[in-house]
Amino acid sequence: MKSINIYKGVAGIAVLCLLGAAWWAFQEGIGHAGPVVIAFFVMLSLASRGSELTKGFSYTLIIFAAVTTALYYPQYFVQVNGFKLAGLITPLIQLIMFGMGTSMSIGDFAGVIKMPKGVFIGVGSHFIIMPLLGFTLAKLSGFPPEIAAGIILIGCSPNGMASNVISYLAKANLALSITITAVSTMLAPFFTPLLMKLLGGTFIKIDMLSMMWDITKMVIIPIGAGIVFNKYLLKKASWVETLMPLVSMFGIAAIIVVITAAGRDSLLHIGFLLVLLVLIHNLTGYTLGYWAGRLFKMPERDCRTMAIEVGMQNGGLASGIAKGMGKIATVGLAPAVFGPLMNITGSLLANYWHRKPLKVEEHDSSVLKGELTR
Repeated sequence: MKSINIYKGVAGIAVLCLLGAAWWAFQEGIGHAGPVVIAFFVMLSLASRGSELTKGFSYTLIIFAAVTTALYYPQYFVQVNGFKLAGLITPLIQLIMFGMGTSMSIGDFAGVIKMPKGVFIGVGSHFIIMPLLGFTLAKLSGFPPEIAAGIILIGCSPNGMASNVISYLAKANLALSITITAVSTMLAPFFTPLLMKLLGGTFIKIDMLSMMWDITKMVIIPIGAGIVFNKYLLKKASWVETLMPLVSMFGIAAIIVVITAAGRDSLLHIGFLLVLLVLIHNLTGYTLGYWAGRLFKMPERDCRTMAIEVGMQNGGLASGIAKGMGKIATVGLAPAVFGPLMNITGSLLANYWHRKPLKVEEHDSSVLKGELTR
């Protein structure tokens, strides 16, 4: 009871911060309300930890607090003592991908043999639907070419590990989700540069070979090292399994903050429209992914997986690619916006599906019975 009262008290402080921000914005303009707005997101993040229904949003709210800080005080996140913080993006991506590898094994790819139809449809839908959606939205946006290309880039990126967590919470097919993520990630060095050349090349110049190498060193090598570590060393260093998710969360937050600070002026100029287009991209991906599963007469659990795997992207990798292109402040903006929004919409979708009973179809029944007899 005492802890509940504490969370309620923190929520009250969050409300006061919001009211204070509104008053400050009215009196002196929103540009002077930075400290109170930042405090609002921090307090709201802490308050959300007090409920099972909302605690999944705590990390995303902290990201919002960090992004707000970067928007108000960008000078602290661009460079330190002459060192440009954008130089940290590639090493952070490599560290995150290594962490992803430590949670994987060769067995994750066995799903290609066990569930070939689902994997083929999932990976195919992902690399068809999201790039074409991104290209369409970029064409309609009227944005400067480099910012528009960023919308295409996030669409051409592979699935993110967050999709596996959301699939689990949504009572989707977790095994299929893990396999689709693994396969799409390993195919990224080929498909992402190819699609960017075909679609993004209409906006900016794309060096396909350079992008292939950038993705290989950011994805394939670290994940491969992580898989080897998982197989031979993880049992001797079990602390890594606990540490890596925290490192990944910190890394993603740091990447988003650096990109936000670097692209602050552009983001303030086109921010609302970019957020709207990214949200449309994400939500339409869920919708078309789900109905792609329905089109191929897949069971409900697999359709949920298709929706999540198509709609959720690896924003961190897309940011790393933008850094490799030397366009972190423009091409990197859409990926930086997509990540936090994706976590919110994914959590809401998972919560909805978690509470909605599965449509028990013939195939679903056999799968569920098989799981219960293991």
